[in-house]
Amino acid sequence: MTEKSSHIIKTSNLTIGYHHKKENICVVDNINIQISKGSFVCILGKNGIGKSTLLRTLSKVQEKLSGEIILDGEPLESISTATLAKKMSLVLTENIPESNLTVYELIALGRQPYTNWIGKLSPKDYKQIDLAIQQTHIEDLIDKKHDELSDGQLQKVMIARALSQDTEIITLDEPTVHLDLHNTIETFTLLKKLSRDFNKTILISTHEIHLALQLADELWLLNEDGIITGKTEELLKNGSVAKLFDSDLMRFDAKLRQFVPL
Repeated sequence: MTEKSSHIIKTSNLTIGYHHKKENICVVDNINIQISKGSFVCILGKNGIGKSTLLRTLSKVQEKLSGEIILDGEPLESISTATLAKKMSLVLTENIPESNLTVYELIALGRQPYTNWIGKLSPKDYKQIDLAIQQTHIEDLIDKKHDELSDGQLQKVMIARALSQDTEIITLDEPTVHLDLHNTIETFTLLKKLSRDFNKTILISTHEIHLALQLADELWLLNEDGIITGKTEELLKNGSVAKLFDSDLMRFDAKLRQFVPL
């Protein structure tokens, strides 16, 4: 058993990618990263650079090619699916299958790792579901069908489902990809609050650079040469953020904390 530390996720010489026609296609290799408990971490990089692949690999949705992933002191591959569901919840940008589920019932699905074989909810389950609804401020939505919701409302519901799962870690793949500016800011603010006030470890991939620079405790910057990690302020000061999208079309404005056209 690996000794536990303050780092809830840690990798050693990790290589991520995918299998294609009996070949391993490497996307990023030599990944040595770590996350402290209660951190809000944003993964930034160009399209196709490997953000989602990294997130899915750390969540055990996708197999690693080589190296080691340690989750809360244990090798990830040794953690059963049932146990992992009590440690980490995952919010993906995928369509929900058609059903007649209400918002409340959809959120209640987050309690599946804890219910007995007939899926009966206990008083503790109901308490956790109600807490998740309160944390995301969606009390007015719980009786609606999930297909009646706007994109922004549905994203809040999916985060509430992850919260009802009551895990230390919540991972989200492009959680604001279909949202307008108002809902994007609201989602980021919620994730920051969950990390700060409830000690949740939040890991997201995102293209919302300006919000990540304002709210993230740490950044993982993916580029063609690999990955650079560190505290947000450190990566701003040493120029790593400015180099992330090197282009003849734009530059990084340090005062505005965003990329602007040339």
